[in-house]
Amino acid sequence: MACSENPARRADELRAEIEHHTKLYYELDAPEIEDWEFDALLVELKTIEEQHPDLQTPESPTQKVGGAPSLQFAPVEHRVPMMSLDNAFSFEELLAWGKRMERYIAGEVHFACELKIDGVAMSLLYERGVLTRAATRGDGRVGEDVTANVRTIAAIPERLHGEGVPRVVEVRGEVYMPTSEFVELNRRQEADGGRLFANPRNAGAGSLRQKDASITAGRNLAFWAYQLGAVEGGPVFRRHSDTLQAVRAWGLPVNPEVRVFDSLDAVHDFCKQWLERRHSLDYEIDGVVVKVDDLAQRRELGATSKAPRWAIAYKFPPEERTTRLQGIMVSIGRTGKATPFAQLEPVVVGGSTVGLATLHNQDMVRKKDVRPGDTVIVHKAGDVIPEVVGPVLALRPDGLEPWEFPATCPVCSGPLVRLEGESDTFCTNLDCPAQRAGRIQHFASRGAMDIEGFGEQRAHLFTREGLLSDVGDIYSLTAEKLARFEGFGELSIANLLGAIEASKTRPLPNLLIGLNIRHVGAAGAQLLARAFGHLDRLMEASVDEIASVEGIGPKIATSIHEFFASEHNREVIDKLRAAGLNFAGPPAPDHPQTLAGMSVVVTGTLEGWSREAAEEAVKARGGKAPGSVSKKTTAVVAGEAPGAAKLTKAQELGVPVLDEGAFARLLATGELPAH
Repeated sequence: MACSENPARRADELRAEIEHHTKLYYELDAPEIEDWEFDALLVELKTIEEQHPDLQTPESPTQKVGGAPSLQFAPVEHRVPMMSLDNAFSFEELLAWGKRMERYIAGEVHFACELKIDGVAMSLLYERGVLTRAATRGDGRVGEDVTANVRTIAAIPERLHGEGVPRVVEVRGEVYMPTSEFVELNRRQEADGGRLFANPRNAGAGSLRQKDASITAGRNLAFWAYQLGAVEGGPVFRRHSDTLQAVRAWGLPVNPEVRVFDSLDAVHDFCKQWLERRHSLDYEIDGVVVKVDDLAQRRELGATSKAPRWAIAYKFPPEERTTRLQGIMVSIGRTGKATPFAQLEPVVVGGSTVGLATLHNQDMVRKKDVRPGDTVIVHKAGDVIPEVVGPVLALRPDGLEPWEFPATCPVCSGPLVRLEGESDTFCTNLDCPAQRAGRIQHFASRGAMDIEGFGEQRAHLFTREGLLSDVGDIYSLTAEKLARFEGFGELSIANLLGAIEASKTRPLPNLLIGLNIRHVGAAGAQLLARAFGHLDRLMEASVDEIASVEGIGPKIATSIHEFFASEHNREVIDKLRAAGLNFAGPPAPDHPQTLAGMSVVVTGTLEGWSREAAEEAVKARGGKAPGSVSKKTTAVVAGEAPGAAKLTKAQELGVPVLDEGAFARLLATGELPAH
């Protein structure tokens, strides 16, 4: 594995790849890989960081929850963060989780088991019993306000009833699309000539994020409640199972398959039963969530920077089927990357019909030695694009020749080149129609400039017909140019031109994403925009100046510098400038950046701050608030009952330990107390 030769380089590669797939999954509802593949990337990165602690950063995907909220909906800050869950893929890993808990709590432990619904995590805020807000998880701290759409879901009541309804309560749960509704939706889509959805999870997420709530209303989404967040003025609960009973009594749906066990052996039996029965349900599940039932024990266990220690997701193994490989084709993406994919005889895998499957790259095809005409094993974790595992050699017909990766692009006939030290092959012709259309489509996408109505079909149409050669040409489109195309009436032209005009006001992070700079994702775009404040300053910055931005690093900095050094790219940016696009970054922070460059760890209970509020105060002043102490830590703020391990580590490293008064002075001045 590459990480054994150069762990720092491999960690950088993994972080860039994980950030890319996180954006696709959480922001665009368009994942390219399966959950199990994403989990494998995270596990590999986590292993590297555990073996090389100096490589771990607070911005690492192993330390973060979910993805950045999209810009389509208003941001919402959760009262209590919506954390992610650690995963177990075997009974041994489940037992290891139980052993880790023994370091924090003693005595008998009961485990509440719930089916892990494959949907969209949702937080419902009820104030005085009335639904006032619904928000997606987002990055765990800030989500998207989707209240109007959620109000159309019949299973979610507008008002809670019964006894003991708190004055304020956040109810967490999962919005999902029933399997029967998914089948019916695809039937309607096919009849209308529309796009078919890959699976219920993607269909549900896309339905929830519609700008027109009436579209959401027609999709018959459903909801299961599984957890409470903030609670004010309500009853005191001792057990999680008691909270679910109360939530059900208040009128919210709670999954009926919740069980409480007193041993992990019994938990494992429950998991095995549902692995066998998973397709007997009218909704998709991809595992079982196991939680400590006693709420006092949960408080003792606490959480890491991204996940509670008192819960774990037992993930089901992916499913496999066999079918015939009809052919191997190559697609060209917006970066020129040439990706082989399998054309399959359609087969039902993981509850949906599969006709295409990824083969990743040239090396993977050679390693698996799959050949057109083979019977192949298709592997699918219940969602997104499936993968060809390999051939069934016993069924291989005589005379099948190994498949050879083409030497030329299937779109433009230009050369396909494999870059030194990389596993991917690229079309090097920047004028390749597939690349041009892909770059334009990406620029207009929701996560970038969000030009509504400018999707894949229109990007390919306008490129093919010569209207667009690059993203700058989007702003030269006129009603006269569009009117010659079939299907473009006055209203559709006005809507498209209005959406193009509205995109000019998008902030700098959106523009940086839309420019398609290699290795720059949503998080990097935010960091760059905040650091430089204007596109012109970033364009003129040196590699060292860009790399000095915390969280960027030399690889990304070199990519950015090379992008802006290109004469062609500068010509495109001149078009965007002439069109009047916003080149400015985010507004100045509300607080003075007294902690810029500092890393402050908070442990224990503070009198004047909750743990979350103290960490947010650090971040608001430009600092970082990681969950662990390292040689990069500036100070540790210790309240009542601090973590012994953190204090010991601070003492070993000579890191100052501050009380609450010293913490307040640090926030105000950025100065540590004199020794």
